[in-house]
Formats: sequence, C-alpha cells, structure tokens
Amino acid sequence: MKQLLNLDTWARKEQFHFFRQFDEPFFGVTVEIDCTAAYVQAKASGRSFFLTYLHTSLAAANEVAPFRYRIIEEEVWIYDRVDASPTINRPDGTFGFAYMDFYEDINAFESNSKAETDRVRAATGLVPSVSGQNVIHYSSLPWINFTAISHARSFSFQDSCPKISFGKMTEKGDRRVMPVSVHVHHALMDGFDVAQFLEKFQQKMDAL
Repeated sequence: MKQLLNLDTWARKEQFHFFRQFDEPFFGVTVEIDCTAAYVQAKASGRSFFLTYLHTSLAAANEVAPFRYRIIEEEVWIYDRVDASPTINRPDGTFGFAYMDFYEDINAFESNSKAETDRVRAATGLVPSVSGQNVIHYSSLPWINFTAISHARSFSFQDSCPKISFGKMTEKGDRRVMPVSVHVHHALMDGFDVAQFLEKFQQKMDAL
C-alpha cells in the first residue's frame, strides 16, 4: 500500500523541484559499519551473515520515512513498507536479481529469503525480480574492501529507489568491520536522512 505525499505542505518542496531537474540526482556516501556483534550472533545461531545484515539494513530503512518515498509520474508516494531487491552471486561468477519481502521477524525473513536465494542461484541469466518501485536495490561485493562505489544507471529510466552496497568484511584488532555504500535520490532526501539510516543500522547491528 502507498499514499500520496502532499507537495504543497512538504517542507522539502523546493529541494524536490530543484534536484528533480538534475541529470544525475543521486548522491552517495560510503561508511564503515562495525559488524562484530552481528557476525558472532549469526555464526552462533547458524544464520546466514548476508541475510542477517540484509534484514537489519532493511529494518533500519523502513524506519526512516524518506527511504520509503518514490517518485511516480511527477508525484511523491510513500510506501507503507519497502522490500529488498538484491543481487545474488553465483558460483560461476555471474549474478541474478532477487526479490525478498521484508518481515520484522528475522527468522521469517531468512526462511523466505533462503528459498529465493536458492532459486536465483539455480537459474541462469538475470532472473528479473517481480518487484516494482517499493524496493531498495542491494548489491554485495564480498571480495572488495571498497572506500567508494558508483552505479551503472540508465538515465532514461526514472528511478528513485535507494541503492545500498556491502563490501568485504575485514578485521581491525578484535573488531570486524564492513564498508557500506548508500546512494539515494536527492529530490527525496538529504544527508540528514542518510545519517539517520546509518545510525539505526549500526544500532541494530550492535543489538543482535
């Protein structure tokens, strides 16, 4: 479900119209997330570490309203919930797109997402997801400890979905850290909103 945002009463009305005109309206940041607690908990419970941090980031994103905003035919709509459309890496070095519903309960999320992961890994080609605009585009580069990242984009396609990428987990003393890149549409949100997401994501990772 989604509802229309009233642009006339929105405090960011001018920013929306300003950044909507840009050829490249997305901006991005890359930060380091401490994943020590989340990694230990995932391993202790036999849970997939990938699905653990994917679920945690999706939970954080759903709590920050602008991450649920989408531009559809010149208007801004607010989705009640956003799900995940991640890339799934295959043993042959290729990848496919997947679609994973968000569940607040991590066990329900993992159960459903494992089936989707297995489906994509067993297939060939991109396997386009059935998702619409109510998703966050996720990708994982577990081989690279990146400090910045850019995304391939078709400017003729009106896309306003956030894009979140995860890099290689490395050890720093007794801590485990991982680079996380967040790219968002500037007509829909600002650095403050991204900071809120990152703060919630880190808090949830620490609390696992």
